[in-house]
Amino acid sequence: MKALIQRVKQAKVVVDGKTVGEINQGILAFIGVEQSDTTINADKLLKKIMSYRIFSDENGKMNLSLQDIQGGLLLVSQFTLVANTQKGLRPSFSNAGSPDLSKQLYGYMIEQAQNTSLTIQTGVFAADMEVSLVNDGPVTFNLQC
Repeated sequence: MKALIQRVKQAKVVVDGKTVGEINQGILAFIGVEQSDTTINADKLLKKIMSYRIFSDENGKMNLSLQDIQGGLLLVSQFTLVANTQKGLRPSFSNAGSPDLSKQLYGYMIEQAQNTSLTIQTGVFAADMEVSLVNDGPVTFNLQC
């Protein structure tokens, strides 16, 4: 499982002209599922997202996690994250999880996130989404579990 996380001042997802998910300070996390992924991968990745220290402490050092600042988490499914781009000029999605597996693990991750004290928002699986954000920094990381 892969995630592209961005530290944001605000982020939102719009589907068919309607805002379906929106946060203020926190993390926008794009989630990609591979064929071999399981709920174990989802648990590890979610824990890493919520515990990754990318927010500034009182000394301006990246030393605080999403949990520490009680920020928002916007989870958005994005199968293109698992593309193989090493050869040629067209991405290969041969390692991507099936739509059923991806939907299941994305949904599982959302359920687990909602069991925390954080504000959790989401996109819509397999929808044509418009994602807007104000990246704080900019700060962006690729995570994999």
